[in-house]
Amino acid sequence: MTIRSRRETVTFRHPFRIRGIERVLPAGVYEVITDEETIEGLTFSAYRRIATMIMVPAEGLRDSMEMLSIGSVDLANAQAADASASHD
Repeated sequence: MTIRSRRETVTFRHPFRIRGIERVLPAGVYEVITDEETIEGLTFSAYRRIATMIMVPAEGLRDSMEMLSIGSVDLANAQAADASASHD
């Protein structure tokens, strides 16, 4: 079984919440890391998401970051809420 990590940058234009994180995060640019594993036994390459993490400013520690595990659906919901807030 092979595991790969994908990194992407997401931007939030407003302070936001993600389910599972107990605080409001500030607007800004965030790095999201997604780990995927190969699905064995197929005649083509396919991957299954096994983890999604976001790098956020550490609470109470200046200039420090922490990696928090989040759900991919929760991230998508936060991005949708941020996009809709732009139109208000």
